[in-house]
Amino acid sequence: MMPVALASTSAVAYGISDYLGGVASRRARVLRVVSVSYPLSIVLVGVAALVAGGAPTGVGLGWGLASGLASGVAVWSFYLALSRGPMSVISPITAVLAAAVPLAFGLAAGERPAPAAGAGMALALVATVLVSMESRDGSSVRHGRLTRRLLVLTVFSGLAFAAFFVLLAQVPPGQGLWPVAASRIGATAMLLVAAVAARESFSFSRRLIAIGVVIAVFDAVANGAFYFASQAGMLSLVSVIAALYPAFTVALAIAHGGERMRAVQLVGLVLAGVAISLLALG
Repeated sequence: MMPVALASTSAVAYGISDYLGGVASRRARVLRVVSVSYPLSIVLVGVAALVAGGAPTGVGLGWGLASGLASGVAVWSFYLALSRGPMSVISPITAVLAAAVPLAFGLAAGERPAPAAGAGMALALVATVLVSMESRDGSSVRHGRLTRRLLVLTVFSGLAFAAFFVLLAQVPPGQGLWPVAASRIGATAMLLVAAVAARESFSFSRRLIAIGVVIAVFDAVANGAFYFASQAGMLSLVSVIAALYPAFTVALAIAHGGERMRAVQLVGLVLAGVAISLLALG
């Protein structure tokens, strides 16, 4: 039950962070937003790591750093894909890979979920795709069709997100939050390099800094919750729950962003609730 609760907390926090990131990106470019939020998340996780204690090892920190690099690559390639192609196609592909690959990895490693949990995982995969299916209007980027080159970039992004989940789950127990801090350092370094390469401005308004602080808080909670979930439970189980974060992003966009819910997204939200219930029972 605890791994499910932690993974669900991770999904909620990821969803809120993603929603706020989208709101901030309407006024500033994405790389400017993460250039504020990601360094702040290092500070927050670092303070939490000092309080939580633990005995970090080179192996644990190495896994954490590697997961962060994968996360940075995933975020950069995902937003690059969105800037060039249709979100209605790119988001579902990325989301299902982020969920399915860790699931397959966990099963291949010998994890054997209960039948109810297995059914919940299958529903979670379907729900992840459905809630990620945005229309070509509204928040979707109006850029042509999905070319072969863009498909490769999209798949690469999904695999990088999956790698983040898998790599962070490899951290040995008893390390405290230090591997998560190393992960945030890796992700921040990768995205700052991308920002410099894109000649991004590092001049931030007070509003952007304020939103960046809130994003950083939820980002830190999301990563910490997933880390502890993966320590306490099966990767195949917690990864598919964490990958349901688009459901919470969509819910916030509808409740507070004034966006209209598509029928397919409503079905996805319902399936997500059923999936989490089955996973809790399993």
